[in-house]
Amino acid sequence: MLSYRHGYHAGNYADVLKHSMLIQVLKAMQKKDKPYVYIDTHAGAGAYSLTDEFAQKTGEYLEGVAKLWDHANLPTALANYVETVQHFNAEFDGELTVYPGSPAIVDVELRPQDRMVLHELHGTDHELLADYFVEDKQVKVIKGDGLQGLIAAVPPLERRGVILIDPSYEMKTDYQDVAQAIIKAHKRFATGTFLLWYPVVKREQTEAMLTLLKNSGIKKQLRIEQGISADSDEFGMTAAGLWVINPPWQMDVLAKEALDYLAPLLGGADGSISVKWEVGE
Repeated sequence: MLSYRHGYHAGNYADVLKHSMLIQVLKAMQKKDKPYVYIDTHAGAGAYSLTDEFAQKTGEYLEGVAKLWDHANLPTALANYVETVQHFNAEFDGELTVYPGSPAIVDVELRPQDRMVLHELHGTDHELLADYFVEDKQVKVIKGDGLQGLIAAVPPLERRGVILIDPSYEMKTDYQDVAQAIIKAHKRFATGTFLLWYPVVKREQTEAMLTLLKNSGIKKQLRIEQGISADSDEFGMTAAGLWVINPPWQMDVLAKEALDYLAPLLGGADGSISVKWEVGE
């Protein structure tokens, strides 16, 4: 039930997409002085060593962030992303040694007036996460179900918020549960920016979840997806994406620039990209 550990996958191509877009959402939120809250439903351990057994066993980061590490003249979203990851590796003389998870990335961007609410159910990862933010009064770390926690956390007092939903999808029911939780949370907090990360392992399973969202009556829904191989019935993730509700202005443009750059670099001959408004205004 709780076997998933993101350390195996930290810094892979899906993280490149997810975190480069998350940073752009945070920068858009910072254009106003008003405070905002960041809510993470599946926060993980906070940050990850790329030299430990998890990362070394899979080597997924080598096909993700590592391929961008020495590139110059990157598109805006990717340049901001690499700069952020480099910040965490400054003490290692710029060598790619650690990878920041979403909470660590947000922590760098957090202003004094902003705050974070982080949910993590896995016992070991929750402990690591709590230790990471042990003296940070702007951050609340909760051991519990993030989808239930999301409903309890909205609407926030700030009336401005970024919500990242990034489950492991270990159970088939996760797909439907995630969509229903987002629909319920949106009813309580219609102005929030919701970012749903999703894998494509079985295309029909993923599309069923996204169709629930698309048909929910919620406006402004943007799909950002990168495939590294053609859809297949064989086991394994062939694509990953973000489904964004209430994306900031020009996020579609920034995403298209980033994916156009990433497609030949990370996608290979069978790769594909999609930046599409599934539901408009």
